[in-house]
Amino acid sequence: MKLIYSLLIVFIAQFSFAQDFQLEKPDFDLIEKNVKDKNSPLHFDKLYAKYIAADSTMTIQERRHLYFGYSFQDEYAPYERSDAQQELNEILQKGEVSPEDCENILVLSAKILKIYPFSVRMKEYRIYAYKELQRFDEAEKETIQANMILDAILSTGEGTSIESSFYVINVMNEYELLNILGFEFGGKQELVEGLYDYLTLKENSYNIDGLYFEVSRCLNSLKF
Repeated sequence: MKLIYSLLIVFIAQFSFAQDFQLEKPDFDLIEKNVKDKNSPLHFDKLYAKYIAADSTMTIQERRHLYFGYSFQDEYAPYERSDAQQELNEILQKGEVSPEDCENILVLSAKILKIYPFSVRMKEYRIYAYKELQRFDEAEKETIQANMILDAILSTGEGTSIESSFYVINVMNEYELLNILGFEFGGKQELVEGLYDYLTLKENSYNIDGLYFEVSRCLNSLKF
């Protein structure tokens, strides 16, 4: 657990919360239209290429189309999990890691990201591993990519009510965001109105009992 805790501290230090954007719920119909239009600058493949290149000039609309647009791709499977997760967890349970462990973290996290490329936690692990290996340019790219994901989610709401829910396309992003914001999970998850995940929080200085996440894209993936 020592390594996992240190990773969280390192990652929080990387992220600037003073993002300049207006909160706006995603228009899924418009996003689907744009990311499927090969002539649009918001076509998903174009945005994903910018993401892979860690293009920090991407606008908030591009970041939102990238993140939410992924849920309209054939490979989107929000409830699929990688077999590499268990092996990665075993490394993360160590008190200290070796350079070889760091290389393995990069290999295993890459396998997990093939199933879901927008896991902030996997980015967090990769940032740590790259820094331990003195590969700072690659760590910076991972940081930029993680910020793209966080910007897309944080631009959708404040999470303190159903009306101001954060929108996510994968449940794992709920827990990742909760930790990034400095909260601890209170132990209870509840589906509200068949559309919103509600996560309780442990006692905190903001006196917030829990956070709401709109999960319609996840739930729609279960429909046949």
